[in-house]
Amino acid sequence: MRTTLADRPGALAELAGSCGAAGVNILGLQVFPGVDRVTDELVLRTPEDWKLADLADLVERSGGTRVSVLPCTEAALGDQPTRYVLAARSILAQPAGFPEVVARLFDAEADPAGSALEPVLNGMDLEIGDVSVQLRRQAPFTAAEHARGAALAELVGDVLAAATHSPVPEPGGRLGTGTSPAFEVTDTAVTAFVAGTRVGSVTWSVGVDGAWDLDLAVDPVWRRRGIGSRLLLEAARVARTSDADEIVVRTAADNQAVLPLVLGTGLRGRIRMGADDLTVRIPVRRLARVSG
Repeated sequence: MRTTLADRPGALAELAGSCGAAGVNILGLQVFPGVDRVTDELVLRTPEDWKLADLADLVERSGGTRVSVLPCTEAALGDQPTRYVLAARSILAQPAGFPEVVARLFDAEADPAGSALEPVLNGMDLEIGDVSVQLRRQAPFTAAEHARGAALAELVGDVLAAATHSPVPEPGGRLGTGTSPAFEVTDTAVTAFVAGTRVGSVTWSVGVDGAWDLDLAVDPVWRRRGIGSRLLLEAARVARTSDADEIVVRTAADNQAVLPLVLGTGLRGRIRMGADDLTVRIPVRRLARVSG
């Protein structure tokens, strides 16, 4: 449960007293200080017959505002500094996994596009080069969380900048070595070929919002060579000539190819994180100016 309390002596004590009187046990507490108000995150155990609305009512009667209540497991009792250290270690080991790591770290919720909850969700956008990783959830992000998220995004940028990109060897015995991909562009698809063999493609359909929904795939043997980024860029160019506003790619939240895929296009993309999936949106209206 998260709530905002007035930054005055005794405010948290009043809430704790109300919880105790109602038989609600406080198992964990994290404080996010502000200028004149404080956000408190509490892990609570309520009586078995309580509903989330009962807890929200208790907190509001105790002086809390901007109350957000969600069910959780014992994992919520984990040490917060340790969680951030482990997240940083994961990013150092695999910076491409950044979207999934921060989604778990900040308890991002599933993207409820079109649902009644969408207007009340709070957001945090983390910038890595020209890519914006967007997190959404019901509980407002605090200033401290914005600072922590920005620091982690900077870490990703530093790791990517310092990384040495050694050439990936051609798959032995598969196709001729040293062969560059050729790309065939039509009105319905872009296909990548190496020595006449298809190694990747992207097709599309127009969604209800007018955006192009892309289905992109690259042969596993030929990944990490920029083929996916080139397919995405060529599809964006076709969309631009067809007067589309943006292209959209949807995939699993743990797909670590997405961040380098979008970064490799040189276009400005938005990665919207959910609990189980992610959505990439790339505006193409200004593509000609960006890509030349």
